[in-house]
Amino acid sequence: MRINRTQCLVLAFGVAAWVSLVIIVAVAPEILVGTLRLPPSEQRRVGAAFLLALSAFLVLPGVGVIRAWRWTFWLILVAFLAGLLRVPASALELIGVLPANGPTWYVLLQAGIGLVQFVIGLAMISGLRRAGVWGAFGWR
Repeated sequence: MRINRTQCLVLAFGVAAWVSLVIIVAVAPEILVGTLRLPPSEQRRVGAAFLLALSAFLVLPGVGVIRAWRWTFWLILVAFLAGLLRVPASALELIGVLPANGPTWYVLLQAGIGLVQFVIGLAMISGLRRAGVWGAFGWR
């Protein structure tokens, strides 16, 4: 079973996002569990449980990418194209129209992730047009 550029790009994004989440849980767990208003002693445990649950949840789409399931392609495509919405939402958080989800660096990280998701979504559309669902993208 071979994976193409599109599948590799989606999997690499998933791994990078997961690694980023691990770093955030380790360095600044209050960002993810701060809204729960838990005592500091509980933040690490809840952060670890959240990370474990999210990791288990990400396995299914990962398998879907590797096995080239059609429904996974469409689900990921819609989610990645919608990532562009993170940019104006982050801008509104930075100027104070929306309440900030975390420190400035985290809001900017969310905007950057949204842009990367959108670009990957465009690559997926390119592959779709060239070779169908999970087709390899290619820009000339």
